[in-house]
Amino acid sequence: MRREPLAILYVGSREGTSAQRARTLSDLGHEVVHLASSIPPNASWRYQVQRIARRLHGRDGVRPYYDIDCANRAIRRTFRRRKFDVLWVDKALTIAPPTLAVARQRCPEVVILSFSLDDMMNLQNQTRRYLSCIPRYDLHVTNKSYNVDELSALGARRVLFIDNSFDPKTHRRLELSAEERGQFAAGIGFVGFWEQDRADMILRLCREGMEVTVHGLEWGPLRGAHPNLHIGKEFLDGLEYARAINATDINLGFLRKVNRDLQTTRSIEIPASGGFMLAERTDEHRRLFEEGREAEYFDSFAELLEKCRHYLAHPEERRRVAEAGYRRCQEGRYDYAGRLEQVLDEIARICAEGTGARRE
Repeated sequence: MRREPLAILYVGSREGTSAQRARTLSDLGHEVVHLASSIPPNASWRYQVQRIARRLHGRDGVRPYYDIDCANRAIRRTFRRRKFDVLWVDKALTIAPPTLAVARQRCPEVVILSFSLDDMMNLQNQTRRYLSCIPRYDLHVTNKSYNVDELSALGARRVLFIDNSFDPKTHRRLELSAEERGQFAAGIGFVGFWEQDRADMILRLCREGMEVTVHGLEWGPLRGAHPNLHIGKEFLDGLEYARAINATDINLGFLRKVNRDLQTTRSIEIPASGGFMLAERTDEHRRLFEEGREAEYFDSFAELLEKCRHYLAHPEERRRVAEAGYRRCQEGRYDYAGRLEQVLDEIARICAEGTGARRE
């Protein structure tokens, strides 16, 4: 769909997938003004202060996040200087109702959008500010299909589900140097946070003779738990993440149970990087990639172990599956440009319907 460029005030982290989405919107020809709004990195002192404050001041399981980037003030100040077509808020935990009211007052036709890659019904992903703002957004965009009805029940005016995506500048095939391959090479690998069920599965693989390398936060306490378990880096950012995928024979795709995941970002990023993916079986995974041809799946530990053994012993078959999964990402437009076009189409529909219903 051909459309005029939009002026977008983008509020979100300047790192990770948030930064990738902002850059994609700019690459699509839109004017993007990016204001920082983020949760501090886990290793920072600001994160530790916020963590303590959340424990002390949380009520009813909903805990506060503090606006460490002063995003509310920056939004109000920016809207007082100029107008925008879209206010795009990426994981809107710290944005307050008066801030959205100022944006609407200064620019009645603005489309105010909340975008999140987390399960927003999980108390860990909620704040009182976010909950009070739900009816004020013109559009909520989620990668959790089950959040559509749940957000609507909380007063969301419009909810759009989109599948996960990849960033072609980050998640891609790479020619690895001998040094890089030596640093990241693994038979079986996983990149992601520690969780108990993931650790249990991985340790069982190790006890069955499989060597597994993990990268991510909170795996440190398992260092030395088994000689076949190798603990890598806490953070794999950007191309380091793609290098690890490229250097790993079997990339595991565990889901996050606390988020009720049916797919995750790595569900797309692994095949898009040319990696072979062995993930937990869900209907959404099977819709995205054909089982046995473009990716592999498991339901139980026995199936996981059997498929690890099979594909380690059959590298050509493994490479064929990885190649087919890679092609599906490219031909299916699973990249951010393809996914965000769906969001832009929805914004165009909202604009075509008029602004009367959006005025507060």
